[in-house]
Amino acid sequence: MAGRISNGLELTGQCWKVLKLDKELLLFPIISSIACFLVLLSFAAPLFFSGILDQIINHAPGKGTSVRAQGGPVFYLVLFAFYFVNYAVVAFFNSALVACAIERFGGGNPTLGSGLAAASSRLPQILGWALVGATVGMILQMIAERSKLVGNIVARLLGAAWSIATYFVVPVLVVEKVGPIEAVKRSASIMRKTWGEALVGNAGISFVVFLVSILALVPVGIGIAITAGLNAGPLPIIVGGALTVLCMLVIGVVSATLKSILVAALYEYAASGRVPDQFDGDLLKAAFRPK
Repeated sequence: MAGRISNGLELTGQCWKVLKLDKELLLFPIISSIACFLVLLSFAAPLFFSGILDQIINHAPGKGTSVRAQGGPVFYLVLFAFYFVNYAVVAFFNSALVACAIERFGGGNPTLGSGLAAASSRLPQILGWALVGATVGMILQMIAERSKLVGNIVARLLGAAWSIATYFVVPVLVVEKVGPIEAVKRSASIMRKTWGEALVGNAGISFVVFLVSILALVPVGIGIAITAGLNAGPLPIIVGGALTVLCMLVIGVVSATLKSILVAALYEYAASGRVPDQFDGDLLKAAFRPK
């Protein structure tokens, strides 16, 4: 167990080296988050101004017919459209980031423009993948709604299996330029070939993020201590809380970028056996446990 944790931390460090070479990679999750927020607003605003959102918020379960039942197919059509657009946005910028990482692995010098151009050239495949992802997301949502307890458990299990099977879909779309169904099959095939019972790189990144997130709570903790000890009013808490939120946002962006770099490196190794210059081959091999 200690060896797995150590390998995961070392992989995190090697992903960090790639990020230091190409700091512009951080822009992709930032732009993606802003775009997703705008998508949310574009769907929520009409619901808010039409009064439907107020009905949903104020509707108490068990009192008459739910808004979903009243909306019928229209409700699920809107929900599906939201899923589709959101999936498309996330997949587009993830593809751009992965394309930049793979360009770096090949000795290139990626830029924001080269990443966006690579993702744009795969737009039909990305939209196809968004359609598949939205469909699966809708199915899982409907399963979860069938029974709050059993449905949620089944949906979570199926969702976890789907996440594992599609782990390499984005790099497959970027590199192999296949359709979404073939990308899912190819991703699952790569995972079967070198099955990872535990992808220690992701575990390593998550562990580091957890530790840094604890440190990010220090500013708000200091603010609370100053307010309580010196009776300084709410200003220290507000300032400390703002700094903590800012730190959490930065941590989230860095974490998402490192994980995408790791996915690209693992794909490069698992699909072709090539080890990116920035990575240790033994560590990449240790990221998978053979069947």
